[in-house]
Amino acid sequence: MIVNPEIENYILGLLPPRDAVLAEMEARAAAERIPIIGPAVAGLLAQLVHISGARRIFELGSAIGYSTIWLARAAGEGSEIHYSDSSPENARQARAYFERAGVAGRIQVHVSDALAALRETPGEFDLIFNDVDKEGYPGVLEAVPSRLRVGGLFLTDNVLWHARVLNPPDETSRAVVEFNHGLFSRNDFSSCLIPIRDGVTIARKLR
Repeated sequence: MIVNPEIENYILGLLPPRDAVLAEMEARAAAERIPIIGPAVAGLLAQLVHISGARRIFELGSAIGYSTIWLARAAGEGSEIHYSDSSPENARQARAYFERAGVAGRIQVHVSDALAALRETPGEFDLIFNDVDKEGYPGVLEAVPSRLRVGGLFLTDNVLWHARVLNPPDETSRAVVEFNHGLFSRNDFSSCLIPIRDGVTIARKLR
């Protein structure tokens, strides 16, 4: 864990209880080792959606749809949220969770490679959330800027990658390092890194 475990538990203890659907997804993710962003990061994403007024959102790498539900609820009625995952089984389960959470009507499900789904979806987005396999992060950085409106937000999870960014031991870690350096070197984004859970970058498109 990046954050002191006692601090991490303190933060989690401050969070309000989640509803039955989200609580079930959290328990299942813990039991089956399904990667989800968790409620602390999810709350941060929801706050950023509220603050920015994002209504058209693309999620790159969605798994069983935990973060998708948070994004869709924060964006509200009439918003357009794009889920993407290459696993048909993940997508099937996510659709069932969306129905139970009452947000299915806001979410378009893409069962394909996330970047391929983004390429095939026209128009600009208010917010893009990146949580694909880490080897794909450099490719995401190439693809996303042209798809965000000016003032839009580009959010990425796992940018500290279990602290392996400090001394990258493998190609996956080096891909995350490459992404981080590439993002922070761009002059068309204003970026910051929040050391919550496994690290989240928040980047706003300037032009």
